[in-house]
Amino acid sequence: MNKYLFAALGGAAILTSSQALALDRLSAVHAFPPSLIYTQSFLAFVDKVNERGEGVVQIDVRGGPEVIGLAQQPEAVRNGVVDMAYTAASFYAGTVPERDAMVASNTNAIYARANGGIDLMNQIHQEKMGVYYLGWFDSGVSYNLYSIEEPQLDADGNLDVSGMKLRSNPVYDAFFQDFLQAQPISLPTTDVYAALERSVVNATGWTQIGLKDLNWDRFLNYRIEPSFFSTDMGAIVNLESWNALSPEAQQILQDVAIEHERESAERFAELAKEQQAELVADGMTVITLEGAAAEAFSEAAREATWNRMRTQMERHPMGLEHYDALIEKFNDL
Repeated sequence: MNKYLFAALGGAAILTSSQALALDRLSAVHAFPPSLIYTQSFLAFVDKVNERGEGVVQIDVRGGPEVIGLAQQPEAVRNGVVDMAYTAASFYAGTVPERDAMVASNTNAIYARANGGIDLMNQIHQEKMGVYYLGWFDSGVSYNLYSIEEPQLDADGNLDVSGMKLRSNPVYDAFFQDFLQAQPISLPTTDVYAALERSVVNATGWTQIGLKDLNWDRFLNYRIEPSFFSTDMGAIVNLESWNALSPEAQQILQDVAIEHERESAERFAELAKEQQAELVADGMTVITLEGAAAEAFSEAAREATWNRMRTQMERHPMGLEHYDALIEKFNDL
């Protein structure tokens, strides 16, 4: 009897061991510090995956830019140093210039998912970068220009940037340089607070949410309307890591990602209204371009970005294969 008991126990142990080995684990990093609302959104996504994927798939978050630098995270995913990153597509624009379709979008992930835009973006990511584009999170949030000093307008009501020390990053460069004729100072998000404090820069672009999370509102007194662009934050997964997951694990990750695309887009749209109103209540002044000046400003932000996408795509072997389709699928025209 002991022999049979030991055999049964041994079989159970093997079964338990094989079940434990069946659990898929993905390591992940995020672009911004945990205090920022975008990171909190990603961590909420991770919690949902880990809850629904219990016993099947789990995401282990290693940390943010203190673990792997913000600019190095996309390449770390591509090379398999880490399995997943929540990052802005603009941080790997040289590899996937098609990401500008999200930057210049006038809609959000709900629209782009429904009409196949995000599936196309995923296909391009796989072909060009060797990563799986899991989801466009926190989409549809526009950007504004914010400044310390009162912005100046020319005789035609256009924004005069001659006195601005304008902070930039890859998201804004085409618009700031080609239309505004600015010579922006490129700084990562983590360095902007000190730059504003020391007057290294006196103006910056930022999304309509999260300004208070960064404490930049201590310095920035003016917001310029109209808004422009859309956030291009999303989750990318190393393609080999993705293909190594069980079909069940892949399904859980994709289902939760699509749910989070919708939930975050809807939640952030409301949050943007609330936070912009809070900034005004706290004393921020809104400077609004009018008429033709406002129209030119908005159109230039979009056209400069589309032109950048076209120019960069032409340098790639795939050329302009998906240019028109991307504009159509990421804009409610």
